[in-house]
Amino acid sequence: MTEPAPRYDWREVARLALASRLMDELEERELTPQGHVTYQFSARGHELGQLLLAQLLTRPFDAASVYYRSRPFMLASGLTLTEALAADMARAGGFSEGRDVGVVFNMPRRGRALVLPMAADVGSQFTPAAGWAQAIGYRRDQLGESDVADSIAVVFGGEGAVASNGFWSALTLATTLRLPLLFVIEDNNYAISVKSWLQTPGGNIAANLASFRDLAIWDGSGVKPEETAALVAAAVAHVRGAHVRGGGPGLLRLTVPRLSGHSSVDNQAYKTEEERDDEWARDPIPALRSYLVPRLMTEAEWQGLETTAAADVAAARDVALAEPLPDPARVTDRVWSLGSPRPAAGGLAAEGVTLPPMTDTPQPPDPRRLTMVEAIRRTLDAELTANPRLLLFGEDVGLKGGVHAATLGLQHKHGEARVFDTSLSEEGIIGRAVGLALAGLVPVPEIQFRKYADPATEQLHNIGSLRWRTAGRFAAPLVVRMPGGFRRIGDPWHSVTDEAAFAHAVGWRVAYPSNAEDAVGLLREALRGDDPVLFFEHRAMLDAPSARRAYPGDNYALPFGCARVVRAGDRLTVVTWGAMVERCEAAADAVGAGIEIIDLRTIVPWDKGAVLASVRRTSRCLIVHEDFQLAGFGAEIAAVVADEAFLDLDAPVLRLAAPSIPVPFNTGLMDGMIPRVDQIRERMAWLLGF
Repeated sequence: MTEPAPRYDWREVARLALASRLMDELEERELTPQGHVTYQFSARGHELGQLLLAQLLTRPFDAASVYYRSRPFMLASGLTLTEALAADMARAGGFSEGRDVGVVFNMPRRGRALVLPMAADVGSQFTPAAGWAQAIGYRRDQLGESDVADSIAVVFGGEGAVASNGFWSALTLATTLRLPLLFVIEDNNYAISVKSWLQTPGGNIAANLASFRDLAIWDGSGVKPEETAALVAAAVAHVRGAHVRGGGPGLLRLTVPRLSGHSSVDNQAYKTEEERDDEWARDPIPALRSYLVPRLMTEAEWQGLETTAAADVAAARDVALAEPLPDPARVTDRVWSLGSPRPAAGGLAAEGVTLPPMTDTPQPPDPRRLTMVEAIRRTLDAELTANPRLLLFGEDVGLKGGVHAATLGLQHKHGEARVFDTSLSEEGIIGRAVGLALAGLVPVPEIQFRKYADPATEQLHNIGSLRWRTAGRFAAPLVVRMPGGFRRIGDPWHSVTDEAAFAHAVGWRVAYPSNAEDAVGLLREALRGDDPVLFFEHRAMLDAPSARRAYPGDNYALPFGCARVVRAGDRLTVVTWGAMVERCEAAADAVGAGIEIIDLRTIVPWDKGAVLASVRRTSRCLIVHEDFQLAGFGAEIAAVVADEAFLDLDAPVLRLAAPSIPVPFNTGLMDGMIPRVDQIRERMAWLLGF
């Protein structure tokens, strides 16, 4: 007998295909009806191409971004049968320790590809894979790591996912930058019940992309072993050559049957009997058996594999059922870097990289007062110099220097590989940053205006929960710089603040400085930290005279959660942040002495201790912010004051904030929305006279 395809271990392919199929059947027929598995997704029919691909991903920096039908690939990449079943049973032995759905995969490298932490949002897996692929070139060219030279990233998805924002964003990234990224589209003709012709014209994404520049295309069967093996080998070889002439990104479309419903609650009533018969006629398991017997193994050997797979799956079931349930007392663990284990991948901590020590004592090298935007630019410049893993990117951040000039001159000084423009896709900007962070870099994406972050909301929310979802095995520390708020004029698209939305998001630290010195300290703390940070840059403060300060030094940093007492007083506590600090100071000047103004500086965490201590001393509290009053962050502060300092109050806790309308374009209308100095002064006077 001769080996039909020498580069593959066909016995492993057969063994894992059988085991994967038996696991799906076990869950569908036994574990789900018994209540051990509550949310089951089958990979029946999808096994062959995934198993073959996994065997070829052995380079040091190979990575894969998967989706919920990728369990065969996971098994071939090192996931054990017990871990797979324990994950679906939400046991402590699963890869998320019961925190996430059992087929929302992640896995550090086990000899084959590292599996990037996936999210269950359809299409969200694509742009992080593009970020990882970009990191391969960065680590090779900028950090001199020659061993990563021909590593690649592979991203899996179904034909339904090709209609998503993430797919097209990643496709643009891969082709314009010629990234070593292979898209693998497993086309089973159904996205739940929606047929493929509603996802892409003609129902074949490979045919539609045949003329897409700098994208190689392979299209064929995912159930015929010889054909599938040849397609997989050709695609991987081509993408591995992306760093030399002739290689580049590729898309491999494999047609496969979906032999089960979308999930365990889907009875596939929308399929005709003929369609189901056709799908079972294309089952890859019998095709694999016909291909291997007798060319590679005897019938007895195949039957031996079946017997072994059945025994292995049964044993794994028993071990998984004996696994303990997760401890509810630890459900809030591993949201933040503090108290979490060192991640296997993601950020500087996983790489063992340390940066120079920081100090919270200002050490101005000169007395010149900088605008906030100058201070931000100088901090970014210093950190680019101190940390070769740091990258700045976004729309117009390169030669233009950003629409607010915060990155002016930085590309010229540090090079296009480290300060670069992106395509006009916020999903692409933020999703790419996830992959870069997981690859051990420090991405600093800029979103031009707060409102423009809306298309990236899915990625932003997923970033914050990533450490928790993976039980601390992965982390994605990055810093998103986001200007917002009114300036000399406003409008509904460029003047949004909405920090309360991010305060409510899991796992994000949120900074909102009101002056240049604080901006330096908080930005440096963020850039050298191990948690994701949203760094708000208020547009009105970027060049406001009141926000100017001397540059406090290249190692100056401020810890998050430490408010600043702008002025001391004993009659009224005013809590505020951002552009409202300036207005509260002006109002206090008009009212007189006794008013204590607290600038929170950070929203998450916020300095509850400082606020409560002040309120207990003054017995009065006014909260002023620019965001909507309805469910604004001021409501959280007011609730805490009422809960914990109620008996110390001599007056109601008041809030002054914006009504729930967009910021108007007309200046007079804008002044009617955003808290004005005269309004703040009136509230102060009312509370003092209560």
